Amino acid sequence: MKGLIGKKIGMTSFFSETGIQYPCTVIQAGPCYVTQLKTEDTDGYEAVQLGFEDKKEKRATKAIKGHFDKASVSPKKKLVEFRDFEVEVGLGDVLEADIFEEGERVNVVGTSKGKGFQGVVKRHGFGGVGMRTHGQHNRGRAPGAIGAASYPARVFKGMRMAGRTGGERVKMRNLEVVKVLKDQNLILVKGAIPGAKGSYVIIESK
Repeated sequence: MKGLIGKKIGMTSFFSETGIQYPCTVIQAGPCYVTQLKTEDTDGYEAVQLGFEDKKEKRATKAIKGHFDKASVSPKKKLVEFRDFEVEVGLGDVLEADIFEEGERVNVVGTSKGKGFQGVVKRHGFGGVGMRTHGQHNRGRAPGAIGAASYPARVFKGMRMAGRTGGERVKMRNLEVVKVLKDQNLILVKGAIPGAKGSYVIIESK
């Protein structure tokens, strides 16, 4: 595979040559720096470690600085490893948005927006119970029964109930790259991706 670390900028519209409008997400993809090359002999597996976005020198420990000094790059905020990397790279190399092509299909990984404790209607899409026209007034968004009576006398594991929602790692698969702006390191992918504006995302080829 090949991949980059990026940042979600926001959403916009893209018009095809035939005039069809598509909702697209704008991602700042790179520049990413090769900060480490892991090998079978030294690490037990092969991988390419990429770093994205500069970090203040005063916020980096001596150990962290030493790690980045080996690659002759400044400390980075975000580090991600990619296995089976297709692109030939060397320590300290720079990867930019142009490693992806227009029309290519990619997967995008991000962290969904955290929504805190939510009920079953928002969390699981329940329709609510009862008919409000028949005098029912305060149970419209309730989950209803969660178990049987004396048998089995317990609530089964995995029962969909209220709880913490969002803030999870989500992968969107098979998104089309509709535009690559190399000079600005921007990639437009068709559709929405998880996360808030300014959050980190990982773009990887299928």
